[in-house]
Amino acid sequence: MKYLLPALVLLALPLAVSRADPPSDTASQLPAAPYLLPGAPTFDLTITQFRGKFNIDNPSLPLNEFRAVENSRDKANLTRAATKINENLYASAALERGTLKVKSIQITWLPIQGPEQKAARGKALEYMAAIIRSFTPSLSKAQSQQKLTKLLSDGKNKRYFSQNDGAIRYVVADNGEKGLTFAVEPIKLALSEALNNGE
Repeated sequence: MKYLLPALVLLALPLAVSRADPPSDTASQLPAAPYLLPGAPTFDLTITQFRGKFNIDNPSLPLNEFRAVENSRDKANLTRAATKINENLYASAALERGTLKVKSIQITWLPIQGPEQKAARGKALEYMAAIIRSFTPSLSKAQSQQKLTKLLSDGKNKRYFSQNDGAIRYVVADNGEKGLTFAVEPIKLALSEALNNGE
């Protein structure tokens, strides 16, 4: 539980940064997390459905029950929930208020020092790759690991990096020794204006 607060801080980082006083250099300003915006889409499954399917598909990577986390800032728009995987690894979610449908699912790894670091990072990467497969089941285990490696490489040392892939957005928040968060979020797809206008 002593790491739950830092994990939740990482979860709320995009919101906190977006509400901070504007910096003098606007190029360094982080955008608000897309799942916080009005009308942000959800995956068509609740957190309970996600957890059940994830545990069936990944028996060696169990997720415990998610618990609601109080957050007064965005309470009207969404519910936050989190679960502890181990001492340095957490899963969290941003859920649509009322339906509990998933707006964002996140894995946060809090780095540890010493001989256990490599194994702990390996376990975190296994969970992150499994999250990718949960929303892109056509990917093999090796393909999801390759995709994750590329995303983490592209997002290395960046407080916020996102990449869209079809109807999915992958987000990396690399805060160095403070932690690494990997998230998967849905994207609202729309037809081009030309198609909508019948051209």
